[in-house]
Amino acid sequence: MTLRKEDRDALVSIRIEKAKKTMSDVHEYTRLEHWRTAANRLYYACYYAVGALLVKNGLTAHTHAGAITQLGLHFVKKGLISREQGRFFKELFDLRQDGDYDDWFDINEKDVIPFIEPAQSFITEIENLINKDMA
Repeated sequence: MTLRKEDRDALVSIRIEKAKKTMSDVHEYTRLEHWRTAANRLYYACYYAVGALLVKNGLTAHTHAGAITQLGLHFVKKGLISREQGRFFKELFDLRQDGDYDDWFDINEKDVIPFIEPAQSFITEIENLINKDMA
């Protein structure tokens, strides 16, 4: 994706804001005990943040697996994001996949709650990395 710097910076901001708004959806869905939807929203909140990081660095991913791969190659491998954070993003993707596509998999509170704080930390870490690069 070839964008002018101003357009790229605007898209990064839009995606970070989308990540934050989606995290607020998570809190509402957990309050309602809609665990499958909360898991889906948790993953997408983190996915939007990863998308912002990729755009900021002139990278693209055309699939969710591609986003995971790009994160690993360009940020985890270089030590900019911890291995634990990289694994966390993949685990969240797997949870979302199971919840969305596996008819036999039932997501419940114990599956979702442990991911909420790490997801918030993940988004904050990515936002900090983006802001560090923008300075």
